[in-house]
Amino acid sequence: MAYITVSDLSLGYDAHSILEGLNFTVKAGDYLCIVGENGSGKTTLMKTLLHLQEPLGGQILIGDGLKTNEIGYLPQQTLVQKDFPASVREIVLSGCQGRCGFRPFYSKEEKQLAEENMSRMGISHLANRCYRELSGGQQQRVLLARALCATRKVLLLDEPVSGLDPRVTIEMYELIKDLNKDGITIIMISHDIAAAVRYASHILHISTKIFFGTKDEYLKSDIGKFFLMQQEGGDGIVR
Repeated sequence: MAYITVSDLSLGYDAHSILEGLNFTVKAGDYLCIVGENGSGKTTLMKTLLHLQEPLGGQILIGDGLKTNEIGYLPQQTLVQKDFPASVREIVLSGCQGRCGFRPFYSKEEKQLAEENMSRMGISHLANRCYRELSGGQQQRVLLARALCATRKVLLLDEPVSGLDPRVTIEMYELIKDLNKDGITIIMISHDIAAAVRYASHILHISTKIFFGTKDEYLKSDIGKFFLMQQEGGDGIVR
């Protein structure tokens, strides 16, 4: 059974539909990239998967032992969030809030989990630094560590490399790839179709026509060939 099954989903705001007839599944271990033009409904879909927004129609089924509070989320950062005056350790530890229930404090195990995820992201040496003093790449590592405190199963990532320089972008993609290899299911919105087909196991392309399938199926499809060609530079390198 799939972790997430989306059936005939319609998305939009105030009864105004922006996307209809969406069908796809996400199974344990998948790496799904959601691509498409700006305004096509990618972020709206992610908010709907997180139950932050109600669908206009259709359904989302959660299965295979996954609970809704076992989905970690890395949203796009706002300028206010980037300037948040808290330490790295405090922000990472806040990812354990869903585990606390009604407890007003973090347990020894939760504090240890935060330390482990900071180590996993290579930011242990930044634990006492103020978050707003960090570089963009360091901030994204902090937020990934925070999201990992919320889940060991599924991570939803909304443009996790947005605004990062090319070297840090590659580092972030490699980090996410390693998390997937370690058994974490990835659902990621990306504007970079070339990177999507490099790393993902499955592609959901939202456009006037909707494509869902494996990476290999996408590469053979008309929509995949067309949009990959659009990202090719004059030197033949896919950017």
